[in-house]
Amino acid sequence: MASICTGAFVLAAAGLLDGRPATTHRKNSPDFARLFPEVHLDPHVLFTESDGILTSAGVASGLDLCIHMIRADHGAAVANDVARGTVIPPNREGGQAQYIQRPVPDNSMSVVSRARIWALANLDRPITLDALARACAVSRRTFTRRFREETGISPMQWLLEQRVQRACELLETTDRSVDRIAGDAGFGTGAAMRMHFRQSVGVTPQAYRMTFRGQAQPA
Repeated sequence: MASICTGAFVLAAAGLLDGRPATTHRKNSPDFARLFPEVHLDPHVLFTESDGILTSAGVASGLDLCIHMIRADHGAAVANDVARGTVIPPNREGGQAQYIQRPVPDNSMSVVSRARIWALANLDRPITLDALARACAVSRRTFTRRFREETGISPMQWLLEQRVQRACELLETTDRSVDRIAGDAGFGTGAAMRMHFRQSVGVTPQAYRMTFRGQAQPA
C-alpha cells in the first residue's frame, strides 16, 4: 500500500501508519505532525517504506516511489527502462532530501554532471573526491558544495548508490560471482560489497539474485 504527497493523511487517519516512519509534502508536515503524533514523521526524505506500507513526499517524489516499487518487484533493468521512458532519474533513494537549493540542470549545463558521467564510466576503478573534482576542473570544496546543491546528497553517497545499482544490474543479468561483481562495481572485495549491499537493499547479493533469477548462482 502506498501514498503520494498528502495521501499519507488518509493512511494515517486509518491508523495504518501508527508507529511507522512516514513522510508527506514538507509544507503539510506541521499539520500532519499535529494530527498524527503516533506516526514517525520524517519531513525531509523523498519516500519511506515499512513492512509493505510506503509514503512519498510531493508528486515528483511519488514518481521516485513508483520506480522504487518497480525495482523491488521486477529488478533494476525494468525500473531503468521505465525511468528512461518517463524521462525521470532511475535511482533517487528514499532518504534523499526533498528540497535542494537548485534543480538539477540539463547535463549540457551542469558543471558536476561531467563528474557523474565520468564516474559512471569508471565505476570499476577507485574513485576519490579529488578525482571527481578534477573531472569538473574545480576545487574539491567547490565541487562538494555544487554537487550537494544539484542533487541534495554528498558525492560519495551518490557514488555508493551508483555502485549498488551497478551490482544489482549485474546480479540480475549475469552469472558472475559476487567477488567479480564487487570488482566490476568498484567495491573492491566481495565482503565490502556484501556489507554495503545489505545496508542499502536489505538482503544479501545472493538472495537478491535468487529473487530475480529464480535459482542459486555462485557466491
